[in-house]
Amino acid sequence: MKHRKNTRSFASRWGFIMASVGSAVGMANVWGFPNKMGSNGGGAFLLVYLLFVFIFSYVGLPAEFAIGRRAGTGTLGAYENAWATRGKAAGKAGGILGWLPLAGSLCIAIGYAVIVTYILKALVDSLFGTLMTSDAGAWFGAFSSTSFSVVPFHVVVVLGTLLTLFFGAHSIEKSNKVMMPLFFLIFVVLAVRVALLPGAAEGYRFMFTPRWEALKNPMIWIWAMGQAFFSLSVTGSGMIVYGAYLSKDEDVVGVAQNTALFDTIAAVVAALVIIPACFSYGLDVGAGPSLLFVTLPTILQDIPMGRLFAVILYVAMIFAGVSSLQNMFEAVAESLLHRFPKLSRAAVLAILCVLCLGCGLGMEPISKWGPWMDLVSIYIIPIGATLGAISWFYVMKKDMLLAAVNSGSKRRRGELWYSVGRYVYVPFAVILCCVALFMHVAF
Repeated sequence: MKHRKNTRSFASRWGFIMASVGSAVGMANVWGFPNKMGSNGGGAFLLVYLLFVFIFSYVGLPAEFAIGRRAGTGTLGAYENAWATRGKAAGKAGGILGWLPLAGSLCIAIGYAVIVTYILKALVDSLFGTLMTSDAGAWFGAFSSTSFSVVPFHVVVVLGTLLTLFFGAHSIEKSNKVMMPLFFLIFVVLAVRVALLPGAAEGYRFMFTPRWEALKNPMIWIWAMGQAFFSLSVTGSGMIVYGAYLSKDEDVVGVAQNTALFDTIAAVVAALVIIPACFSYGLDVGAGPSLLFVTLPTILQDIPMGRLFAVILYVAMIFAGVSSLQNMFEAVAESLLHRFPKLSRAAVLAILCVLCLGCGLGMEPISKWGPWMDLVSIYIIPIGATLGAISWFYVMKKDMLLAAVNSGSKRRRGELWYSVGRYVYVPFAVILCCVALFMHVAF
């Protein structure tokens, strides 16, 4: 493809893929995937997860890229554009509905920034050695249960991430071309180190030996489906804005599948670090947030050069967190710039900074952060993802969706692709949304 200087476009296919992988690779991979895998049958969970990743990267993710590219803008304009294929009034309704998934991107960014803040705290304390000489549980409890204990770190995370968005697609691409290769390199190094731990083989057996009877448990399918949705950032919002920056010469299905491949490799490599390490030390791999801040530091304190490995672990996690935050913030920024064209990018980023810092500080300590993230992940994100799926495959005219998907593709997608989207992908999105709501009410 031709390289363009326009900061509203990615300059290369590789840059687009790295930015998309950066959005997808985050805590859902580094912590969420090993945690879910460890709690839901190991190898059986992996098989089901791979099935859903294949389906969603074939239809769901390409649809979001294509819709964004067709509209040439982010969430609000994309929904309006898709619904407008049914008439002007429908377009206005779609523009209004788009605010819900967009709100999901903002709300998850606010909570996500708190997680990245704690990771930055862990990185600094690893550098100075504090984390390596303290009881990990007491260390984590000291700052996670105290309000306003990590304010400077929070400011650095939010301001630093927003500064990488100042030049739009141009700066997002450049930063991810550095962060993502380093992320993969660091985790490969960590995986090699973990392989040398005694008892690590038990972790590998757990990961790659399916217990077939576990497939009878419907919750393994639900958890794997939800993990695939969120790991690929198929939320009806975030990936739309990256699609808006994609050249019309690119095959959206191809780049979506490349994104899914790297995202899956990241998840598996992260699991190759965390699960065998936990088996080696007899620790719970399904420990929740404490996995990152108590379990792993406990392991690292006990191995040679643990301080060095702690530093590189948390550096990699910072890369994963910031690259995902970039996408969430950019989805909101681009939509606001489209809806309110008199605003400058600097003004929009300043507004996001104030919102994120103000709301994020209100979520400290972590006891307040948990309910916020539950609200977003159980209600706003699944509903937004479902709205997106229905909008593309049931509201938007079929021929216009296919034209958007086939733009730049040498291989034409037709009835099969559309049927998989309409009769497989959309029902999965609806089921996930309903199950999430039911589980929250019931439990």
